[in-house]
Amino acid sequence: MNYLIGDLQGCCHALERLLSKIDFSPSRDQLYLLGDLVNRGPASLATLRRLIALEGSATCLLGNHDLHLLAVAHGAKKAHRNDTLSDILDAPDREALLHWLRQQRMACYEQGWLMVHAGVLPQWTRDKTLALAAEVEALLRGPDLGEFLQQMYGNEPALWLDELRGLPRLRCIVNALTRLRFVDASGQMDLKTKDGADGAPPGHMPWFEVASRQSADTPIAFGHWSTLGLLQRPDLLALDTGCVWGGRLSAARVENGRALELISVKCEQAQKPG
Repeated sequence: MNYLIGDLQGCCHALERLLSKIDFSPSRDQLYLLGDLVNRGPASLATLRRLIALEGSATCLLGNHDLHLLAVAHGAKKAHRNDTLSDILDAPDREALLHWLRQQRMACYEQGWLMVHAGVLPQWTRDKTLALAAEVEALLRGPDLGEFLQQMYGNEPALWLDELRGLPRLRCIVNALTRLRFVDASGQMDLKTKDGADGAPPGHMPWFEVASRQSADTPIAFGHWSTLGLLQRPDLLALDTGCVWGGRLSAARVENGRALELISVKCEQAQKPG
């Protein structure tokens, strides 16, 4: 069976309870983790080690918190007050853990679902999303990662253009795949607002509501947006149900572009919103 799982954020105990609830078997089942594997939760190190141990039975996407870990590890960003990454950074196998993280995906298409951490810009088809994600994946695995991490942060360019090149192009791709919530009708991103769908800035809407969205023919699953919560439509599946905030950790059993069953476990609160 195939399961998509929302944001873990270092909540390893919740993951174990969820795996128990679905009677997970690595020889039979395939997991797809939708990003933000680590940070803010109490057991980021244990979470990484557990995911690594799953080997071929887990496909992991990278979210903004996972990229933040790489940035802190490379000295490109200072740790935040609420980060829970020190156990990874101080671990004797730190380099092996970070190397594994760099090999993970930015997007994938499996079981009839396009999976990303945050969102897909309206100008992108399924195939274009995967191709652009692959550009970032190549950078993550290559020798120029440190240079990029120094310049990864920033909200510009906010509008995708095929003519973008170099660092602006890569930053725009990363922001869409790991930070996106709202866009305007032209696809220009608002990367500051973190409210739910009804809190869109004037002239903006959730990225998946753009009428001209080029990926509308492909079911898309994503995490990242805890204030949106669980959202299930035939073409859309949002699975960040706020585990780290004391919500739930959610999984969806999927097949051939359909969500067949939703499963979740209650989580202890590791962080207070705000």
